[in-house]
Amino acid sequence: MPKSKKEKLLHLFNNVARIAQTFGMRLSFDDQDRATISLPYNPDLDHGLGCTHGGAIATLLDNAGWFTCALAHRGDGWIATSQLSLHLLLPAEKTDLRARAEIIKSGKRQDVAEMRCWDANDNLVAHASGTFIYLENLPFEKLKES
Repeated sequence: MPKSKKEKLLHLFNNVARIAQTFGMRLSFDDQDRATISLPYNPDLDHGLGCTHGGAIATLLDNAGWFTCALAHRGDGWIATSQLSLHLLLPAEKTDLRARAEIIKSGKRQDVAEMRCWDANDNLVAHASGTFIYLENLPFEKLKES
């Protein structure tokens, strides 16, 4: 029986994407099909002052937006991030992080999403908006079963 698109996306991120494994990130979806990316505290992602590097936080936010938009499109086309605007609001010092996205405008070929990232104490540490392009002529490659 073929897997649902949601199952394919979960497999793609949680089992195939090397960056997710390297960082220790996990993807889940809530009941409204919004992607959440969780990142247990990883000292290998700290900058010199001991907080999680902004680039790692940007990666969380980008992936949350990407997977929310990917699930929203019916077809098997690829999604590409075409724009990402990031605001780092608080330092994330030795804490787990989670980012969640929500589509604020959906179109046939382009979506705009808002992403937020919280620490383990529910402090908002970053906010982003992104534009994601749907490329229907570039299908997902068939995923290998692991």
